[in-house]
Amino acid sequence: MLLRTLRSAGAHLAAIAASLVMFVPVYQIAVNALKSKAQANGLGLEFPTELNWANFTTVIDKGKLVSGFINSMLYAGGSSVASTFIAALAAFVLSRQRTRMNRFVYFFLIMGIALPINFFTLTMMMQATNLINSREGMIILYSALQIPFAVFLVYGFIESIPRELDEAAIVDGCSPFQLFYKIILPLLTPVLVTTGILSFLGAWNEFLLPLYYLNSSSYWPMTLSVYNFFGQYSQNWNLVSADILLTILPVIAVYLLGQRFILSGLTGGAVKG
Repeated sequence: MLLRTLRSAGAHLAAIAASLVMFVPVYQIAVNALKSKAQANGLGLEFPTELNWANFTTVIDKGKLVSGFINSMLYAGGSSVASTFIAALAAFVLSRQRTRMNRFVYFFLIMGIALPINFFTLTMMMQATNLINSREGMIILYSALQIPFAVFLVYGFIESIPRELDEAAIVDGCSPFQLFYKIILPLLTPVLVTTGILSFLGAWNEFLLPLYYLNSSSYWPMTLSVYNFFGQYSQNWNLVSADILLTILPVIAVYLLGQRFILSGLTGGAVKG
């Protein structure tokens, strides 16, 4: 009994320590975003003596955050919807038709989770398809890179759905598309939301790809806007902190709204794979 109590206490302490590691940097950014320039230069953890809300209006005006926010929403939202839908279709076919070819295609796809990006080949492909420095190109690129992990998640979840549902639907006269759309797709809600949120967060936080393939600042997402703003105002830590805070707030909001689906989607897809 004592040993179990000690283990439980140790687990709780480890969870608290991990939470503090994640919370303290966000708190530091938040409090320094409300300080004056002189107070924020030390990047301390103390609460500001006076709340400087004007920092946020300055950042929005000079940091091009409005256009960056629109671009980030377009890239992250468009790619997450596209990759999730394509992954659901692919995972359904690969899971329900267990041929040797489909097994090879599945393992070939999920290799993209671990293999690094070959930027030389990717650049040549982007140039050949005229996708460099375009919003459409970034959406397609993000979608392609997110599909392997999305297929992996959805595939595992579909494997946990009894095949008897398929057989009953086919007996009732459902076509393969009707089977997927009317029977399977509604059951995939947890994992699809999970996949969409994780894809959204990954695309929102991406930095290298837009840096390499977007030449025009009007196409920059918020990550590049923050990078450019930091280069101009590196001595104004109050403004830099406000810029960073505005960039991470949408990510935090999306995660908090979807954390229930993330947990159920990941645990549901872990049954089989």
